[in-house]
Amino acid sequence: MLKWGLGGALFAALCCFTPLLVFVVAGVGLSALTGWLDYALFPLLFFCLAVVAQALWLRAGRVGPNPKLWATAIAAALSILIIWIEFRFALRITVGAFVAVGVYALLITKMKSKGATQ
Repeated sequence: MLKWGLGGALFAALCCFTPLLVFVVAGVGLSALTGWLDYALFPLLFFCLAVVAQALWLRAGRVGPNPKLWATAIAAALSILIIWIEFRFALRITVGAFVAVGVYALLITKMKSKGATQ
């Protein structure tokens, strides 16, 4: 689950912030779709990060609250926010989402090590 979540997030980030997918789509003759790619890629990125949060929770031995509901809600809210503001602050919001998952990973690791010492 962690590998798929990270792989999907990295793929979506690569396709959002580089012209990689634009070249691929244009290469197969579907360049009319390039204007709509971000409407699919940003939600994919945020939901993959939600999967990463769930996988980290499972890997840590289910320490702390289950992130399934709140991570999915945050991913949906970020997706709506990005589309609503029309990608003006997309890079900042995406970096914030990656940082939030990283902080969650550190928190889970700290909780797990604290539980192991008790």
